[in-house]
Amino acid sequence: METSTALIERGPVLVDLALQGGGAHGAFTWGVLDRLLEEPWLQIDGVSGTSAGAMNAAVMADGYTRGGAPAAREALAGFWRAVADAGRFSPLRRGPLDRLLGRWTLDSSPVFIAMDMMSRLFSPYDVNPRGVNPLRDILEAQIDFRRLQDSSMRLFVTATNVHTGRGHIFRNADVTADVLLASACLPTMFQAIEIDGEPYWDGGYSGNPTITPLVRECRSEDTILIQINPVERKTTPRSAAEILNRLNEIAFNSVLLKELRMGALLRRMADAKDEEGRLWAQMRIHRIASDVMNELGASSKLNAEWAFFEMLHKEGRKSADAFLQAHAHDLGVRSTLEMDPLLEARI
Repeated sequence: METSTALIERGPVLVDLALQGGGAHGAFTWGVLDRLLEEPWLQIDGVSGTSAGAMNAAVMADGYTRGGAPAAREALAGFWRAVADAGRFSPLRRGPLDRLLGRWTLDSSPVFIAMDMMSRLFSPYDVNPRGVNPLRDILEAQIDFRRLQDSSMRLFVTATNVHTGRGHIFRNADVTADVLLASACLPTMFQAIEIDGEPYWDGGYSGNPTITPLVRECRSEDTILIQINPVERKTTPRSAAEILNRLNEIAFNSVLLKELRMGALLRRMADAKDEEGRLWAQMRIHRIASDVMNELGASSKLNAEWAFFEMLHKEGRKSADAFLQAHAHDLGVRSTLEMDPLLEARI
């Protein structure tokens, strides 16, 4: 049973959401959001997202503005169905061996192997000179960007400025299809997205996702991090693909961990004269994650099969429900993600 009587009787709690990016793995976040939106006592104030997390955030906020939580859930389902429908014509499919063994990876896909090899020799400016991205049409069809400007949910979408290497945060009035594509622009796959004369790459390099605007600009004092990139792995990567995957995970988590570490330090040092410290001291941090995400390889982030999305959506709902069952009454009261151990880590 997913919705208990205790949860239904819970008083209203204002929360922020921090949504990580990770390509197709963002369907896990869809499942988490789908479950959280079923709880009327949870009121979402702000959402910070990167890459697929930014797309989930924008789709949800637009749907919510149109018709509340039911419309937001419908919009998210429609978005991921549209991505899967577009993926039916993609040459990136699982190989026979992966299908036989029930694996979601594309590691044995001839097309994926060829693309991976080509990406080391040719840039997207060589192989895709027109800069075509199939997600553009989906985003423009699924999201009313004008309506998004008036959403009650505050949006914070992170993209990385190619020239400066710094993260740029786009807010509701600035969010367009270009901004979302910029936030998800992997430089080996797509040309940099130009916005106001500046080129941008994936926001994961500078914040996956960015927490600070949720602390500084939102009313909520509870932030729920929906994590899809593993922070720790127990095994040492040995193959070339495993090594590259782990390097990307470390790079895409490093800024988030540093931001949380900074927050933990500010909380410890907070005093009446330090407004930044007071803001972090008031924040309660929570996390929803799943061990299933640790088992998925990097190539599965390009797997657009509906069956894969369904599996991730189910796992997301399951993880969100487990969080609610364990911590519903901690929301608005105390943090459930221990931040002090972050101060023990050596930088």
